[in-house]
Amino acid sequence: MTHPLEVEVNGDIEKAFKNLKKKMAFEGIFKELKRRRYYEKPSEEKKRKREEAERRRLKKIRRMSVQQGRIKKSFPRGKDFRHGEEGANT
Repeated sequence: MTHPLEVEVNGDIEKAFKNLKKKMAFEGIFKELKRRRYYEKPSEEKKRKREEAERRRLKKIRRMSVQQGRIKKSFPRGKDFRHGEEGANT
């Protein structure tokens, strides 16, 4: 169970509500609600968790590679992503 979320209200209820939503999103409450909307079989849960872990692992590897200067952030050569054609850089 998560800890209670507290938001300070200084007269502006809209701003307080926005801050509450931001905190809930950061805590992952919306994601959890969406996930629990339907029953998830144990095998599906294992598969989802395995895929999430793989995504996190690859993201960490990419981030570390960029920090170490191994990879430059740019599009791969030979493919024009705007038109979906090989070598159509015109």
